[in-house]
Amino acid sequence: MSEKSGYHPVKEPKVLARTVLWYLVFVGFAVNYMIRINMNITIVTMVKPSKGKLIVMDPARAALNSSPVEDQHEPVVYACFVPTNDSNSPEHGKSGAISLRSEPKIASPEKLLLNALKLDTKPEGFEWDEYEQGLILGAFFWLHWLTQIPGGVLARKYGTKMVFGVANAVGSWLCFLMPLTAYWDYRILIFLRVLQGFICGVSWPAMHHMAGQWIPPNERSKFVTAYLGSSIGVALNFPLFGYIISWTSWEYVFHFCGLFGTVWFLAWVYYVFDTPAEHPRIHPKEREYIENSLGITEKSKQEEHQQPTPWMAMILSKPVWMTIIAQWAGIWGLFTLMTQAPTYFNYIHGWNIEMTGILSGIPHLCRMVFAYVFSIVGDHLLAKNLMTRTNVRKMGGAFCCLLNGIFILGLAYSGCNSMAAILFLTLATMVHGAVSTGPLANIIDMSPKFAGIVLGVSGMITVVPGFVSPIIVGILTLGNQTVKQWEYVFLLTAGMLLVCGTLYIFFADSTLQPWDSEEKNGEAKVHELIGLKVDIDKLEKEEEKEGSDELEKSNFTTTVTSQQVEEPQQENRNETS
Repeated sequence: MSEKSGYHPVKEPKVLARTVLWYLVFVGFAVNYMIRINMNITIVTMVKPSKGKLIVMDPARAALNSSPVEDQHEPVVYACFVPTNDSNSPEHGKSGAISLRSEPKIASPEKLLLNALKLDTKPEGFEWDEYEQGLILGAFFWLHWLTQIPGGVLARKYGTKMVFGVANAVGSWLCFLMPLTAYWDYRILIFLRVLQGFICGVSWPAMHHMAGQWIPPNERSKFVTAYLGSSIGVALNFPLFGYIISWTSWEYVFHFCGLFGTVWFLAWVYYVFDTPAEHPRIHPKEREYIENSLGITEKSKQEEHQQPTPWMAMILSKPVWMTIIAQWAGIWGLFTLMTQAPTYFNYIHGWNIEMTGILSGIPHLCRMVFAYVFSIVGDHLLAKNLMTRTNVRKMGGAFCCLLNGIFILGLAYSGCNSMAAILFLTLATMVHGAVSTGPLANIIDMSPKFAGIVLGVSGMITVVPGFVSPIIVGILTLGNQTVKQWEYVFLLTAGMLLVCGTLYIFFADSTLQPWDSEEKNGEAKVHELIGLKVDIDKLEKEEEKEGSDELEKSNFTTTVTSQQVEEPQQENRNETS
């Protein structure tokens, strides 16, 4: 009946293109952080354990240990471990030293090659001190800042699909070379880490450009949670890497990273496109909704490519600098906890490699869940006009900076209470997830057109904590792995978060900035207002759709029925006449 009448209802898409985009971006950032953090946990088992080194938190605790005298044959005694066995027992000291090294159950290709060449396989581990370890961990960020702005510029010119995809893929492939470079010379390993950071520096700014092309205004908080795939990458990979090391050897961690990144890259190339207009499989209704909400027309596309980047206005913008300040503090706190958690739990609380991985990963899983829930709340407040956009972003900043700083203060004073340390570490990392609704989304709000470049400027500055923090930790704890020294590490981090978070709360602004468009200030906000109206109208249209469809079907049925009734009547009239 519907074919004869010409009635062809348009079906809603079963899977939205931007939903597929969210999942691949999510996994993409998990890959991006997998590349960053694989060294954080492997280095714990790569390094040769120090012998004859007694690590204690204070003289009173030292007195509880059997002997503070160094013994070249006695393993490390951890800061917060109190042995219960008798001092004369031959097993003394063994229970206190939880060895993170074990004989590999499956020989790695690198060791087989070194054995074949009769070269040193470092069976007891690498002799890197805390300062050298800090250099290796921080090397990823040494040139990471240099490609932040180019990342946004390249994304505008060549598209995020190419820039983000290639950066992650090449970074993953470099992981295959890391075990051999570690055996060769730690300075070569540092060079490889620097190269990885340089290449992967384009990833985050490039993705902000794509978000500005795909995501309607009131869906931005939720979409930006895909960036926190980085948290899932950390949460899952820390314990996974711990078990890979335990079951095989540390070299296989880097092999896994290379293979997983390759699989993701193939899916990214097939399913992702830079704009809705370029996507061959997107539903017409979804494309229309996205373009209407963003005010995208053929004219606007041409103007976007022709419009020069407003560098001076961008750099002198107070809202931009407030976002940078909040990002600086948040990244300092996040990277300090993420990079140093395995070392902290090892040296202070004496956890083995599997437990260290689990305890280091759980906070990041909580961060992702919190970010997703918080984004839903933020988008709901915006959709119902319960809070202004600026206040929603400030609320996110209060959680990811101020509340984060308070929890890290608790971590600083947790001492040898391992349960308190785990709790405060988890809470501090978890609330940082609000960054997706706060400073990160704020960047897209201020300038959808130049969001990638703004994030590049922000990233160029805020990447500094990534390599400064490990060096500071290395200096503070060099040969002095005590609770007091780690207290200083966490107090510095908490102070950074509290000061910068306060500035963001008072001076942040998420309104569309005049320099985002060449149009007059009043006209520059039209597209943003259109986007908000489209989001509201969408709900009304969906409610009306069912009623209109039923009404059209009913009218068609009525018309057919009346025609069927009229035809016999007409025939009777003809016979009568």
